[in-house]
Amino acid sequence: MKTLEKERKRFILLSLCIPMALLIAFVVFPAIDLFRMSLTNWDGYSPSSDFIALDNYISMFKNKDLWMSLKNNAVYFVVHLCMIPVELAFAVLLNSKLRAAKFYKTMVFMPYIINGVAIAYAFSYFFSPINGAFDEILSVVHLDFLSRSWLSDSGIVNYVLSFVSLWRFSGYHVILFMAALQSLPQDVQEAAVVDGASAWQIFKYIQIPSIMLMVDFVLFENIRGALQVFDIPFVMTGGGPGYASSTFTLYTIDTAFKYSNFGLASTMAVAIMVMIVILYVMQNKIIHGFVLKGDK
Repeated sequence: MKTLEKERKRFILLSLCIPMALLIAFVVFPAIDLFRMSLTNWDGYSPSSDFIALDNYISMFKNKDLWMSLKNNAVYFVVHLCMIPVELAFAVLLNSKLRAAKFYKTMVFMPYIINGVAIAYAFSYFFSPINGAFDEILSVVHLDFLSRSWLSDSGIVNYVLSFVSLWRFSGYHVILFMAALQSLPQDVQEAAVVDGASAWQIFKYIQIPSIMLMVDFVLFENIRGALQVFDIPFVMTGGGPGYASSTFTLYTIDTAFKYSNFGLASTMAVAIMVMIVILYVMQNKIIHGFVLKGDK
């Protein structure tokens, strides 16, 4: 038995060697090098760079345009966060015995598998002020007084872009929630129904606690996606007008490749990683606090 146990442990260690090596090579080392680069003034093409300590971090905190970009990211975060309960409700509905449920599942998931750049281009024409389909729809239903310069009005452009992002990713979240719900044992839910539990009670006391791991993952994806959104604003508005629709990642890429300041761009990349971790931990504690409070 001892020999078998040793072989088992050896097999586990050998199986972990390759994943750990890949993790260290493609995640840990690049992260360390990114932090090292953030302490320099490297321009992206010079063979050497100067160590400038925390100057890039100080410059980043003083950059008003960057803070505006981060504020724009917050719009994506809040819009998607408010939509998560709706996505969960859709998942519960589609998980029930609904007629043509497979068709609805396909239609819900379809936007996610379409290329993001293609979606951005399609919605650019959809919201175009010249023969745009959205303005035409408003005109047909006699709501043309609501027409705006959807992609050039700094007051609403981020909400329009976040709607496009919502249209693309909501189906993905619905499918994730459905997968989690389908993994729940049916006998527990059937027993609750027999005991007289309502649909809301089953949802609150059985389904939600059982899929909290998936809820945590979707919340993490919301934070990561909101802070790293790039393709939709880049294609649809280029960050304009001015920096009105620029995002943190878009501003970071411009800093690196347009202004050749890879040191400052690396600082911003480090900041994104730190913000993702901090926001996830805070959000996780808040959500779990509400869940535990609700159980009481």
